[in-house]
Amino acid sequence: MKYLQVFCFFFLFLYTSTQITAQTVTLPVWHDSIPGAISSAKYSEDTITLDNGQKRIRKVTNPTIAVYLPAKPNKGAAIIICPGGGYERLAYDHEGIEFAKKLNEYGIAGIVLKYRLPNDSIMQKKEDGPLADAQEAIRLVRKHASEWNLDTGKIGISGFSAGGHLASTLSTQFNKVVYRTESISAKPNFAILVYPVVTMKTPLTHAGSRKRLLGANPSDALIQSFSNEMQVSADTPPTFIVHAADDQSVPVQNSIQYFESLNKFKVPAELHIYQKGGHGFGLGKDKGTTAQWFDSCIRWMQESKIIN
Repeated sequence: MKYLQVFCFFFLFLYTSTQITAQTVTLPVWHDSIPGAISSAKYSEDTITLDNGQKRIRKVTNPTIAVYLPAKPNKGAAIIICPGGGYERLAYDHEGIEFAKKLNEYGIAGIVLKYRLPNDSIMQKKEDGPLADAQEAIRLVRKHASEWNLDTGKIGISGFSAGGHLASTLSTQFNKVVYRTESISAKPNFAILVYPVVTMKTPLTHAGSRKRLLGANPSDALIQSFSNEMQVSADTPPTFIVHAADDQSVPVQNSIQYFESLNKFKVPAELHIYQKGGHGFGLGKDKGTTAQWFDSCIRWMQESKIIN
């Protein structure tokens, strides 16, 4: 009897696992040459593995999307995920794969974007490189929507920290022509921002992200162009935002100002500020209230009719 119970438990575990995630596929974002790219033999991608086994990816030259599809899609919704890392590296596991697999549990496709990090060595205009990758990722997902059983009207963007800056840049500048004109829209249908960098204005910006994206001495025009609280319009997609009040890396005012701009233009938005959590809490800290944000986000997507 004991062995039968163990077998049944093991079978149930395997069945449940296969039902959550149906398949994973990785595709290059660009099938042709990358617009505005500069070839550099001295610049090549590398990966750092932390003591806890998580990966940090640096020096991306060939951006990709890793597509995690659920076995049972929930109204065909998908979220492209931009991991953070101060535009210097990508917290690929912590703020990418973990989030994608969690989304799969609710029937949502999680698509992790490994985007190029701004660098003059490989980009003619480094401030436009990450945005170009994000725009093309949205278009690529829409091209494959039928194949992956997705709804082209339910493709969202999400981002953590500097990835949140990229996600908010795409949300406000999806029509900016940074490589060529395309017939497929790059506009996300909704956005999820987690402790995002939003502004490039001091003293509220994250200094490292600003320097790597815009350079050491950016012009006022460039600063304003990438201060996304200044770029919100009525066309900005509905947005869910999460931040901790005690964030010492990216001040919570980044999220507050963005929410206020969304509210000004009557864009549906929800902002959750937690008393404690610091920066980089990912899906949340086990013993803190930040562990609740994902459940709140799911309810927001239900209320917004993105999922059932």
